[in-house]
Amino acid sequence: MTPGSDEDAGAAADELPTVAPQLRDLRRRAGLTLEAAATRARLSPAHLSRLETGRRQPSLPLLLGLARTYGTTVSELLGETPAVADPIVRAGGPGAREADGWTYWQAGGSGRGMQALRVHVPHGRSQGELVRVHPGEEWLYVLKGRLRLHLGEAEHLLEPGDSAHFESLTPHRIGAAAAQGADLLFVHTLLQSSLAGLCLGGSTTTTHQHRP
Repeated sequence: MTPGSDEDAGAAADELPTVAPQLRDLRRRAGLTLEAAATRARLSPAHLSRLETGRRQPSLPLLLGLARTYGTTVSELLGETPAVADPIVRAGGPGAREADGWTYWQAGGSGRGMQALRVHVPHGRSQGELVRVHPGEEWLYVLKGRLRLHLGEAEHLLEPGDSAHFESLTPHRIGAAAAQGADLLFVHTLLQSSLAGLCLGGSTTTTHQHRP
């Protein structure tokens, strides 16, 4: 993960004011030292410390990994838990949140075994190079734009209307394939594991056109 500038970190603190204290509280409630929590999340203690003090902005994949590590959801991590559980998420409900250029909207309820998000993936952001491996399953559906999905050694190009459902233990990463970015629905299982948030380096892939 590429460190951001101090200016970027300051902007992040304004955009995501609840992340740093929530991360500290979750770690302390779990009875974990900074070093133990960083090991579980596959981060360096220095990186986790910067996240906990608001000096570093977490990317959306990193937020997902940290939520899995602490057995919570991204919405709860950002302090967005509703006062009363409601099975319906209305249009114009919880507002958009941004993490390292990726924008997402809550599309499901809190405290569930799955987390549903509507996500805008920008083109050319560093997150596209982040390969992830963790327990569980993921499902995504492309609403707009073109999405590049890397699964293991293969690369799939998804168009609007295409979807993918895969085991999260398969090394994977996603990125927008066009300048306007891509919009998608994204659902993942929420599992706590010592493997949560494992990030690997880039990979060499073979491209397959994912069309009928």
